[in-house]
Amino acid sequence: MALKIRLRQQGRTNRKTYRLVVIDSRTPRDGKYVENLGWYNPFCTDADASIDGERTLHWVKQGAVLSETASALVKRFAPEVTKHLHERDEAKRIKLAGKRKAAKAKPEQK
Repeated sequence: MALKIRLRQQGRTNRKTYRLVVIDSRTPRDGKYVENLGWYNPFCTDADASIDGERTLHWVKQGAVLSETASALVKRFAPEVTKHLHERDEAKRIKLAGKRKAAKAKPEQK
């Protein structure tokens, strides 16, 4: 089961609100979700979102993938999750660079 963190549409016509949820990638936009991580109200000006950064980080560590919109919201309202994602991506990049150097060195030894 591939998990995604994405927005789930709520509210009435012309007055949408959204929930940030962990959901199976095959489920419809407004389908059943695994866990609610927060909410976002685009019409409110003051505190227009609430995101549980600790639970979001937990699901990201479990392998859940952030959608583009969810990533933008998390970056804005839960920067500690974004920091973890950048560290993880940097570690992967360094690891891949090491593998590429090792792969290039092997044919030269023959």
